[in-house]
Amino acid sequence: MKNFISLLDVDNRVELLQTALDYKKNIWKDESLGHHKTLGMVFFNPSLRTRLSTQQGAYQLGMKVISMNADQGWKIEFEDGAIMNADRAEHVKEAASVMSQMVNMLAIRSFPGLVDRDKDYNEEVMNQFVKYATVPIINLESSTLHPCQSFADIITMEEHRKQDRKKTKVVLTWAPHIRALPQAVSNSFAQWALGYDYDLVITHPEGYDLAGQFIQGAKIEYNQDKALEGADFVYAKNWSAYYDYGKILTQDPSWMITDKKMQLTNQGYFMHCLPTRRNLEIADDVLDSHYSLVLKQAKNRIFSAQTVLSELLK
Repeated sequence: MKNFISLLDVDNRVELLQTALDYKKNIWKDESLGHHKTLGMVFFNPSLRTRLSTQQGAYQLGMKVISMNADQGWKIEFEDGAIMNADRAEHVKEAASVMSQMVNMLAIRSFPGLVDRDKDYNEEVMNQFVKYATVPIINLESSTLHPCQSFADIITMEEHRKQDRKKTKVVLTWAPHIRALPQAVSNSFAQWALGYDYDLVITHPEGYDLAGQFIQGAKIEYNQDKALEGADFVYAKNWSAYYDYGKILTQDPSWMITDKKMQLTNQGYFMHCLPTRRNLEIADDVLDSHYSLVLKQAKNRIFSAQTVLSELLK
């Protein structure tokens, strides 16, 4: 594995998952693997779980970490051939090349603008770092994908599934929100759940269909109650429209996940990547329930990061 941008970069999915489970049993088993190695993390958007989990995963491999908040005044030009006569003082060509001389790998986090779909889905920021860096690149969330989160979700489901993956019904459901949010987590979760052969159903109001490239093989159901019937896992997440790009088409409160809705499932587990707005996306009685896995998902971010870093170090 040269970079970790999406599931498509993973050489052996079975081994990747097993490595993560092994790290959970013995977090220090490779504590010298990253000795004298440095991870550079660049955040164009704020982070809580991603920042802490990636740093912790790196420390457990013996790595040092340098973290930069690029959203605080450091403006980079990403367009090749640009005439830099505006407010962007440095081009990614030099920035990525310089950073590559000072760290052993770079982890990048960048969100979409949710205005120009083609620009967002061309992944300009991530692809330009891949193009100009001379060290491995890790996707800590991009305009369209969040693979470290999705890998942690797969670890979590692997630990809690009660039957074969192909017989395990997983429901990804849209949830209401007051802001327009990216499709990255939803795209990525669909890609990973399908990539690990789970029986995936995606449910959302009309107009919230996701990009076809990420959901091939999933069942689409516009009736949320029907979709939830017999589910083993319910993953709730808001996303803005893909076709009517970046728009909020509805804030229908009836799509909030409640304990009553979870009663439709097969004693299913509840999942969410966090952060979430309580009693808007998810009711308190779900988030605080015995079947909520949200905190376990968050902890598993450490082991998804540690595993990815170890693969690139090896």
